[in-house]
This record gives sequence, C-alpha cells and structure tokens, in this order.
Amino acid sequence: MSPILLNVLPVFILILIGWLIVRTGLLKDGIGDALGDFVFKIAVPVLLFRTIAEANFHGASPFRLWIAYFSGVAVTWAAGHILATKVFKRDSRIGVLAGVSSAFANNVFIGLPLVGRSVGDDGVVALSILLAVHLPVMMIVGTVLMENAERKEKGGERRSFVLLLRQIGINLVRNPLVIGLLAGVAFHLTSLPMPSVAKAVVDQIAGMAGPAALISLGMALRKYGVSGNVGIAATMSVLKLLLLPASVWAASRLIGLSPEWTAAMVLTSSVPTGVNAWLIANRFGVGHSLAASTITMTTAVGVISVTFWSLLLGQ
Repeated sequence: MSPILLNVLPVFILILIGWLIVRTGLLKDGIGDALGDFVFKIAVPVLLFRTIAEANFHGASPFRLWIAYFSGVAVTWAAGHILATKVFKRDSRIGVLAGVSSAFANNVFIGLPLVGRSVGDDGVVALSILLAVHLPVMMIVGTVLMENAERKEKGGERRSFVLLLRQIGINLVRNPLVIGLLAGVAFHLTSLPMPSVAKAVVDQIAGMAGPAALISLGMALRKYGVSGNVGIAATMSVLKLLLLPASVWAASRLIGLSPEWTAAMVLTSSVPTGVNAWLIANRFGVGHSLAASTITMTTAVGVISVTFWSLLLGQ
C-alpha cells in the first residue's frame, strides 16, 4: 500500500469506526457529544499549546501563510454565494450559508490529524498558526454577512458593528482553542524548558487529540445526514473539496510558501466541511439541510479528495 494511503486511510477509517459505533448501537449519540467536548475543550487545546510552545518558527512570518489560505477561502466563498443566489435562485441568507459550507474546512477534527500524519511537525506548526486566526476571521465574516442578509430579507435595524465585534470577541476569549494557542505563545516566549512530568502529561493528552477527534466526528455524523437541497449541497461539496484546495495551492505557490507549509495549507483545505456551518445555520435558523447535507457529502467522499491532493503534493 502506498505511503499516501497509509496516511489518509486511517483518518477516514477512524471516522467510519465512530459512525459504526453509533449506527450499531454499541454506544449512544450522547457519548459521542461528550467525547467531542473533551476533544474541543481539552485534548486539542493541549495539542495546540504543546505545538506552539515547542515550535521553531525559523523566523518565518505568518502573514504569507494567512494570505495564501484566506485568498482561497475568499475565492471559494464568493463562488458558493454566487452559485447559490444566481444559479439556484436562493435568497441572500442561503447564499451566505452556501459560502460558509464551501469554504469552512474542518481544520480541528480532521485537518490536524491528517497534517500531523502526512506532513509532520512542520505542518502542524503551520496549521496551528492558521488556527490562531481562522476561527475569529471566519466567524466574524460569517456573522456579519449573515446579519446583513437577514436585514436585507426581513428588514429591521442594523446592529452596531462594535457591539457585534464585542460579542464575538467575548466568545473567542472563552474559546478553549484560543486559550490553548495563547498559552502556547506565552510559554514559547519565556523559552523555559517544560518540566519532565508536565511534558509527559501534556504529551499523553495531546496524543489523544487526533484519534478522539476523528471518532467523535464519526459518532456525530448520524445527526446530519442528507435531506433535501441535494443539488446545491453537491455543488458546494465540489467547491469545498476541489476549488478551495486548488485556490489555496495556487496562492501558496504564487506567494512562495515553503513546501511543508504549502502541503499543510492545501491538505487542511481539502478536508470535509466543518461543523461550524451547522452552528451558523442553527444560530440564524436557516439552511440547516444545506449545511447538514454538505457536511455529510464531503465527509463521505473526503477520502478521495484528500488522497488526490496528497498525490499532487507528493505527501
């Protein structure tokens, strides 16, 4: 079996195991939710803390990495919005959600394990740098655009942009991923060695992050499924799995990112749609079936797209 399949298949097999655990009734859905909470609130923040605390950035600037990735996001989001509103004739709220569904990659639950296996420590460092701003940028843009679309469709007063940023900022400060990243930066700046006992504990918790994230995601998939909006969801899935990584790859090459950072950005952009699309749909009460169907479709065929991009990158 090729090295690429040895890196990619275990990721999706663990997702399948999680789905089978719930599908066969071995464990209940609620246990998957609890495992997901552990991953999001403890395991992944500890992994991010360790990665940043021990990273050697070699003086590299994060700005080129952010420009490369978010250039791809902007292209894909715009394409999703235009197709949803102009081709599928949906309102502007669905247009925003289509953009989110096509451009919001599951960087935490799938991207981190995949990049760790395929690219290694340099790739995880690059992804950690992306995660430092990914959630704030995507949630701010998604919320602002959705509120504007809501006002366009339903009318009503415009909420103060300052108040909106304040609310999002409060939520982000409490976000475990942000806390883990900031703690890692603080420890990195001190240049102090981590005590051996503490390092052993951190390493063991961080080691749980990848497998636990993938299994918990598989256990959660049953709640999504495919229901209605198949045409538009399939279109957003194509954008997510093909256009987003292609755009990120092109931008990374133009900007001159290192091969390791390019591979990390392209691979994490090629993974299935993240659950944040579902969370935004819930927050505004619109587009649930589109978000759910896109998450399910991209996860079902994600192994093919990820393998394709891994082959292209030689990972």
